[in-house]
Amino acid sequence: MPYTNVAGEKTFYVHHQGAPKGQRTLVFVHGAGGSHLNWPPQLRRLAGANTYTLDLPGRGQSEGQGRKSIRAYADFVAAFLETLGLEKVTLVGHSMGGATALDFALRYPEGLAGLVLVGSGARLRVAPAILDGVCQDFQAAVRLICDYAFAPDVPEQLKREGRRQMGQTHPDVLHGDFAACDTFDVMDHLGEIGCPTLAICGIADRLTPPKYSIYLRDNIPGAQLVLIEGAGHMVMLEQPEAVSQAIADFVENQT
Repeated sequence: MPYTNVAGEKTFYVHHQGAPKGQRTLVFVHGAGGSHLNWPPQLRRLAGANTYTLDLPGRGQSEGQGRKSIRAYADFVAAFLETLGLEKVTLVGHSMGGATALDFALRYPEGLAGLVLVGSGARLRVAPAILDGVCQDFQAAVRLICDYAFAPDVPEQLKREGRRQMGQTHPDVLHGDFAACDTFDVMDHLGEIGCPTLAICGIADRLTPPKYSIYLRDNIPGAQLVLIEGAGHMVMLEQPEAVSQAIADFVENQT
């Protein structure tokens, strides 16, 4: 499991070589307060693809400082790709990671073969109870976020692990992530995206409800949509096989 230096910051990532170099390359970008562990093994080792799953700065095993805007995260992802010499990748982003992928697509279109937007949206307003709560009572805010992030009937162990992982994020980093989401808005620019795009959303997602992904489908030219039963905002952890199959089918159809 290697590290690389991106703009002076020691960055951790997991790499799986499942296809010839330069072919079917997927880069997974996690959401607010997350890490590479938000992507289950079925995705980190997706059959028939080269995958790179990174920890953004200041969380997981990466060093550095969290960013304060989606644009800054997209710039970091661009620097990560340049450092590793990756071209024409499919960016797979969850929630804030999806916003990062959208910003990347609008400003670095030449670097993309495709987009997969998981539980995300063109605008990501954050409830004051979350945004303010992170500063006022960090642990209570983490519990609130994770209660909403998973479908009501998922195993308690999954929620508990979600709380444990998010609770390891520094409060300043988590607040910066949600502040970045709160000011993100590319609703009027989706028509400029020219690469193949897939939106995936859990039907029980309460943080970025299906209407967000439907909007992406309806406003990004040629975009596809997969809605997944029995899953909430953390759809890739709740229904990993269904998400893996949807992404594998999408990538297969691009080649």
